[in-house]
Amino acid sequence: MGFAATLDKSLSIAKPEFNRWLIPPAALAVHLSIGQAYAFSVFNAPLNKAYGWSIPSLGWIFSLAIVFLGLSAAFGGKWLERVGPRATMFASALCFGGGFLVSALGIYLQQLWMLYLGYGVIGGIGLGLGYVSPVSTLIKWFPDRRGMATGLAIMGFGGGAMIGAPLAVTLMDKFKTATTPGIAETFVVMGLIYTLSMLIGAFTVRLPAPDWKPEGFVEKQDPKKLASHVYVDADTALKTPQFWLMWAVLCLNVTAGIGVLGQASLMIQEVFKGSVSAAAAAGFVGLLSIFNMGGRFFWSSVSDAIGRKTTYLVFLLLGAALYALVPTIGSSSIALFVGLYAVILSMYGGGFATIPAYLSDKFGTRYVGAIHGRLLTAWSAAGVLGPVIVNYMRDHQIKDLGVPAAQAYNTTMYMLAGLLVIGFVCNAFIKNVDEKFISRED
Repeated sequence: MGFAATLDKSLSIAKPEFNRWLIPPAALAVHLSIGQAYAFSVFNAPLNKAYGWSIPSLGWIFSLAIVFLGLSAAFGGKWLERVGPRATMFASALCFGGGFLVSALGIYLQQLWMLYLGYGVIGGIGLGLGYVSPVSTLIKWFPDRRGMATGLAIMGFGGGAMIGAPLAVTLMDKFKTATTPGIAETFVVMGLIYTLSMLIGAFTVRLPAPDWKPEGFVEKQDPKKLASHVYVDADTALKTPQFWLMWAVLCLNVTAGIGVLGQASLMIQEVFKGSVSAAAAAGFVGLLSIFNMGGRFFWSSVSDAIGRKTTYLVFLLLGAALYALVPTIGSSSIALFVGLYAVILSMYGGGFATIPAYLSDKFGTRYVGAIHGRLLTAWSAAGVLGPVIVNYMRDHQIKDLGVPAAQAYNTTMYMLAGLLVIGFVCNAFIKNVDEKFISRED
């Protein structure tokens, strides 16, 4: 048997005695790795200082990664259903780790376009393939706990910065010399570490047999969910208003949170200038990662009890209120600033973890991987909108209006609160899918 054959979908079907609780660690091995994307802001200030690349220019690295995450998830969703999670996760590992190595070469040669290509395009493709592959697999393994299952998978992506931020700072300090800032070397080491971790996850993952059900599981009819033998295929889902309303809800919720995450380190240092060091700012990024990660498991589990629509109503309404409070209450103390963003980021992460279960409720579990992949194009759009709003509004406030850096984010926070209000309205209009779009297994 050749190496390529080990990636065959048929060889990843689990045997009857397989323990389904081995799948969450495999998913975490991938998602904790690609979740490093949320810690990319710790590189912005060092790259700016060492090579003179502007903060808005550096912001496009993160935006490109999120754009290609969504695009590769959209195109890779159907491929995932055909070849299985193992081959998809393997491809993800090569792309994400390879993106670091190409970027390292770009830093060494001082070519910013190579960071766009490496981390943004190649790494972004790895992000997308790695993001969707464990999600649909876990939903199939846990039909009795859809929300919790997706929370387990996506929790790791939210927690990636908790590892990635301090790891990056530690490595840069270790490799820094009088002649080099140590950033290129850091990219090489991180790329190798993440590739290894993701490959371990890829060769651990298994698919359940087609007729497998958890022991003692009896599917109950729920008017808010489609039964396992009822489904909407991926192409038909695009014709439903439910898909596009969910697309808008996810896009608006992510736009608000991702702009903050992309500049979290720089933001807290500017708002509280002189009081927050670079190391403390990296700690802030790591703390947000903890709440981002914890919120994914907490809120997705809550959604199993109160429903996905109600959970999203909480995200959007409470989130809008908290963003509106940041310029006043939040800027009065570091503790309040951190506390507000901690709650905001828990709901931001919860939105990602809840959306696959929301999709499976409305469209069924059969093609949820492909449908979820296509919905993640909303993340691509948000990956541009969020950082552009935060980065360019900041530059406009400081350079054109003369606003002090500590106050440069106030108008932006009110804009983000408004986006969440629009998302609240979109979510209120989501109903069950019309019968004409639904198929049933014989």
